[in-house]
Amino acid sequence: MRGDAGSMTYLRPRDPEEALRLAGECPDALALAGGTDIMVAWNAGRLNGRSILDLSGLDDWRRVSTTRDGIDIGALVTHAQLIRHRELAAGWPLLAAACATVGGPQIQARGTLGGNIANASPAGDTFPALAVYEARVRVRSSRGGRELPFAEVFAGVKRTHLAPGELIVSVHLPRPPEPDRQLFRKVGTRAAQAISKAVAAGLLWTDSGGSVRELRFALGSMAPTVRRLRRAEEFLRGRRLDKGVVSEAARLLEEDVSPISDVRSTAAYRLRASQNILRGFLEGRLETP
Repeated sequence: MRGDAGSMTYLRPRDPEEALRLAGECPDALALAGGTDIMVAWNAGRLNGRSILDLSGLDDWRRVSTTRDGIDIGALVTHAQLIRHRELAAGWPLLAAACATVGGPQIQARGTLGGNIANASPAGDTFPALAVYEARVRVRSSRGGRELPFAEVFAGVKRTHLAPGELIVSVHLPRPPEPDRQLFRKVGTRAAQAISKAVAAGLLWTDSGGSVRELRFALGSMAPTVRRLRRAEEFLRGRRLDKGVVSEAARLLEEDVSPISDVRSTAAYRLRASQNILRGFLEGRLETP
């Protein structure tokens, strides 16, 4: 369906095939999912002259399904759906915990996981959890489909590597082994409805002797895109978590992130807060979800 909202062209596909066709015909169209960010710009008149591709009627992309090796989440699944989803909470609790910090109940009921990813904010609350779960983002266009590792989706602030005409269809989370420790932590001005100053997610596996088998740790609001702490992860592999090892891992954190000062926080505060979160997690002093 096509319409004209003043100076805007409004496209509302009835099914995924029509959505992909319209996206191919209008590759510059702005995809509308939950609309929690787009509607702000719309009401302010900043989208005048733009084409809007409204995906909100595509029920096929609102499904969550378990698979042999994990779980598939449709791009239009809302944060509220994920908070309530029992299998997600059992197998991927960091993502459920992250969704519970996105805005308030109204935003959670409208905002979608695919829209959150496409928006590509450096402060996306779900991104560290998706990074440590090593999610894969499935995209399609009228030319076909492909799958991107989550870490390779983002090109910078509010930019992705999606090609013109490509739409996010779903997100796949592989089922991880049961971790020995897990963490989601958001640092903000308030406990709710606040953009994060820093947001973190971590998974830790140790062997019977207490040495680290694997650490996955990711930070948001600390760089133009979400970052895994690759240097600290590699350093810790095979080491026992004594005070000196933990301190060195915290020092290495700043080699993977580049926090900025802005209206919400200073770079120094973000760095110190993130290092303290990592230290507490490695020392077992922080609660799991």
